[in-house]
Amino acid sequence: MALKLNEKFLKDFISENEMRAIEPQAMNACATVVGHSGPGADFLGWLDLPVAYDKDEFARVKAAAERIRKMCDVLVVIGIGGSYLGARAAIEFVTSPLYNTLAKDTPQIYFTGNSISASAMHDLLEICRGKDICVNVVSKSGTTTEPAVAFRIFRGLLEKKYGVDGARERIFATTDKARGTLKEFSDAMGYETFVVPDDIGGRYSVLTSVGLLPIACAGIDVDAMMRGAADARERFLSAPFAENDCLRYAAIRNILLRKGKVTEILAAYEPAAQMLSEWWKQLYGESEGKDNRGLFPASVVFSTDLHSLGQYIQQGLRNQFETVLDIRTSPVSVSVPDDPANMDGLNFLSGSDLHDINRTAMLGTLFAHTDGSVPNAVIEIDDRSAYTFGTLVYFFELACAVSGYMLGVNPFDQPGVEAYKKNMFALLGKPGYEEKRAALEARMG
Repeated sequence: MALKLNEKFLKDFISENEMRAIEPQAMNACATVVGHSGPGADFLGWLDLPVAYDKDEFARVKAAAERIRKMCDVLVVIGIGGSYLGARAAIEFVTSPLYNTLAKDTPQIYFTGNSISASAMHDLLEICRGKDICVNVVSKSGTTTEPAVAFRIFRGLLEKKYGVDGARERIFATTDKARGTLKEFSDAMGYETFVVPDDIGGRYSVLTSVGLLPIACAGIDVDAMMRGAADARERFLSAPFAENDCLRYAAIRNILLRKGKVTEILAAYEPAAQMLSEWWKQLYGESEGKDNRGLFPASVVFSTDLHSLGQYIQQGLRNQFETVLDIRTSPVSVSVPDDPANMDGLNFLSGSDLHDINRTAMLGTLFAHTDGSVPNAVIEIDDRSAYTFGTLVYFFELACAVSGYMLGVNPFDQPGVEAYKKNMFALLGKPGYEEKRAALEARMG
């Protein structure tokens, strides 16, 4: 298995008796997930997805990705939240955070529609100037403000550059199977469409067409990614609690929360994991943060952040714990050269590989932070392959669902997300929001 939970840095914080005591809760929560018997059960399509995905659509995704790779220099992916985070996380994790600037035979891939920044949109349009472009718009409804505005802009750009017929061949819509504004518009315009499944929420959708089309365009092996998720599913839905790293991770999170550790920090030692951390924060923040409950999900990239947030983690409030992502191998080797003058005093590192030094820094940090009363759970993974990414995605998704039920919340809704939208619509003058606009303006004085 490409993933293992290392609990040895938790032994001073969680006893075996505590793990035994919480085991029935974890097992019951898992049974609730598997039995589709809890709140939000209509959104459990991700549970069996790795073995029950639509093979015909999967083949269409790979075929479309091949066409995109051949006809464009830049693929612009338009979406917000789960509509883009998983794909970007996979591309940067498996390839590089510098994917767009490295030499390759696949297109540059940029993500937009996840903010309303004029500067960010202007800069992306400048990047696209003079290049062949394709667009993948990802939205179940087609009316979410951020991606809808971005799609208007890029649809207009493509139609001006290639004509309506030419743009039709370069626009791919991932949306609802049968209804919604974007689906209706795409069918009318003749765009190729892919499905956002009804039973899978956005933050759980990375292994659907939502994530797989951009991932495949980057040349990543999506078959291996699905195999990794399938193997994780088989293991974590069958292993007993004592051997089930996924359920134990969910249990550890809940034990530490009950002990006042209200912040979980996902700590990675590779910049390539930064967007994975952003996907993880949405998954857990949106799933558990409701009814005045839930851990606050934060993230750091070490050793960079050891020179900033490391101080707080070491000696700040003792209300946090870390989940450390330990990537045990590197796809490349870079060694420290020898310096005859030994100007920096680092000749003791001459010939050492940077990956080995990085993992030694991790070990030193683990000892320092646990000595500073910060519990650390370590998730060990073999590498940054597509297979391992699929394994990790399923691990986090199942643990999130189980942990949410243990916490007593519905891990599949996000009612709080709508609050800002209603206020924004009212202040922008959207029809039907006149009364709310008046109330907000009165509050503004």
